[in-house]
Amino acid sequence: MRKRNCRVQVRLDGKEYQHFMKAVKKSGLSQEVYLRHLINGIVPCNAPPPDYFSMMKELHGIGNRLNQIAIKAHSLNVMDVKRYDETRHMLVNAIDKITDAVTMPKPL
Repeated sequence: MRKRNCRVQVRLDGKEYQHFMKAVKKSGLSQEVYLRHLINGIVPCNAPPPDYFSMMKELHGIGNRLNQIAIKAHSLNVMDVKRYDETRHMLVNAIDKITDAVTMPKPL
């Protein structure tokens, strides 16, 4: 059974409909989800550009390589743990900030 069983019908003129459809397409969301965001006081973001995903994949790869280097350095007992942790923390924060800036909807 559906959670949302109340239906709302909205009539738009041609210009309003085109504007709505353009905004929905830019967001990458469905019409229903787009409207639910607006009702809840959230402005949906535009969908991230295609190169965003390749950049994030590259950043995660860098993090993975850092971890591999850390494992090797730790096993050889030549690791500056404090410096590594600071650098890793900076990378994680950068990834989080980029993700939030690109994908998180903004309140009205």
